[in-house]
Amino acid sequence: MLSAAGLGADVPHGVQHGLSTRVKGIVDHAVADYTSRNLPMLQAELDQQAERNRRRSYRPAEGLEPEFEGMPLDPDPEPGSPFLFTLSGLAAEEDAAIPALPPLSDAAKAALRQEVGLADDYANMIGREVCSILLHHRLRIQAAVAEYVEPQIAALLDDLTRSLDAPFDPRESEPPAS
Repeated sequence: MLSAAGLGADVPHGVQHGLSTRVKGIVDHAVADYTSRNLPMLQAELDQQAERNRRRSYRPAEGLEPEFEGMPLDPDPEPGSPFLFTLSGLAAEEDAAIPALPPLSDAAKAALRQEVGLADDYANMIGREVCSILLHHRLRIQAAVAEYVEPQIAALLDDLTRSLDAPFDPRESEPPAS
């Protein structure tokens, strides 16, 4: 998808992640619509899970801006310095208090797998369509990166270069005491 948009490895991760999460949202919405209209068993399972999720009052991974979706909730721990609590841990404690979904029969599992396969096929088809559309806008996307992103990167690099060349404020008469 990123290559269809013309975004290579030289484009900052924030730009790549922002575009990919927005496109994922488009695909997810299309698949949700398809599922609700054509896949009743899968939709029923999703509805049960959604009801289960509504019972949880603490959902730290939900409602985030697209650029933060999928990012870790907690930083990596420092060796020898454990956390007193983590956002993920608090959410897991609440999840444990909610009863599990009822088990499915073997026939229901097979039917559900088939519907999940159909939903996956539809998602792949929509993904290919999105890539085809992005190919037509590739030059505009690259021009926008050149106009808006590259100057910001250049400014950051200039600031970094100046701070490395003159680590102290040149207006100060003496460097700060160590």
